Amino acid sequence: MELGSTPSATATAVVELTRDGNFDEVVALFAPPLLAVVPAATLRAAWTTEITRRGAVTAVGEPTVEPAAAGLTRVSVPVTCEHGGLTVVMSIDEDGLLQGLQLTAAASAPWEPPSYVDPEGFTEQEVTIDAGGLAVPGTLTTPRKPGSRPGVVLLPGGGPFDRDETSGPNKPLKDLAWGLATRGLAVLRFDKVTHVHGEAASAPGFTMSDEYVPHAAAAVRLLLRQPTVDSVFVLGHSMGGKVAPRVAAAEPSVAGLVLLAGDTQPMHHAAVRVARHLATVAPELVGQDAVDQFARQAENVDSPGLSASTEDLPFGFSGSYWLDLRGYDPVAAAAALDRPMLILQGGRDYQVTVEDDLSRWKAGLGDRPDVTIRVHAADDHLFFPGTGPSTPASYETAQHVDPAVVAEIAEWLGTD
Repeated sequence: MELGSTPSATATAVVELTRDGNFDEVVALFAPPLLAVVPAATLRAAWTTEITRRGAVTAVGEPTVEPAAAGLTRVSVPVTCEHGGLTVVMSIDEDGLLQGLQLTAAASAPWEPPSYVDPEGFTEQEVTIDAGGLAVPGTLTTPRKPGSRPGVVLLPGGGPFDRDETSGPNKPLKDLAWGLATRGLAVLRFDKVTHVHGEAASAPGFTMSDEYVPHAAAAVRLLLRQPTVDSVFVLGHSMGGKVAPRVAAAEPSVAGLVLLAGDTQPMHHAAVRVARHLATVAPELVGQDAVDQFARQAENVDSPGLSASTEDLPFGFSGSYWLDLRGYDPVAAAAALDRPMLILQGGRDYQVTVEDDLSRWKAGLGDRPDVTIRVHAADDHLFFPGTGPSTPASYETAQHVDPAVVAEIAEWLGTD
């Protein structure tokens, strides 16, 4: 099929190819980092899952185009199905190759604040955080109530997340920002450098530290300059929690850490575990081919020969990224800090688990009086409360961060 000369035309053609089952033709348009993690079989499984849930495609809508970063264009194509809809979101480079592709639920309504938020209790302003010449936009949320208060910098999980950690119809970091501001905390959140500058991840030697630390440290310093802020804590979710101790080590002014579902199991091993789990509970989404792929890639990470030039690695991360990850122990990094920590875990989380991850936090930090470790048994990875096994499909339903989690964080920081 002849692709169009514009990102809009290319994106529409990709959706039509996918609709018609021409998955090999679609992945032929993937840039190497995307192809490394999404082979044709994985795309087929993901698309089949969506169509099984929503019915056959009845219409492909007009694409929405917006700049994503230098050299990249973000295109969203709405797809109408017999029993609902979805949106196919693509990041397309100047050569017409796909650097990213995501199937997301069509939002039935705009995000609404959770019941524990008082939108009249705070103000928001846009800020810019610059580090190493790569500026990212952020949002500073400040309570209207006068007086000094703690501040919190929020770090999202792994992937090119925006400041809200938008996941389908949900915005868990916006829930936290507004919930904590309602309780008297100043909160700063910002788009990740990989969200704004997609090309950064392809830079030689790019690491997890590069992805988080420079902008997080700059955000801490910016928040400390606010006249009503007397101390600043770092709150990291998932990979943001893993890297938070490294941020605190780099920025001495960090007063303490809040780690939400911070992973401690080596990430390449966790990828195999999660793939095997999903192959059991959602075989239509993750098949044995994907499990085998992650297992093979994990062996490459464990290899003594891992180098910056190694290929076929999990998630399309470079050898440099995996060398950094492989050599980083978040528990040891946290143990070396003399700052208080609150570590929270969801009991229904299948991505970061009590057994594989929280157990390591407990072993390394559990005897410290300045470290509080708690499990919210009903919560999943995004700290959404519920019942039964958590699955990727559950994230497509509009939900909010558990109010008990927001209250516990605020109380631990001394605002309640």
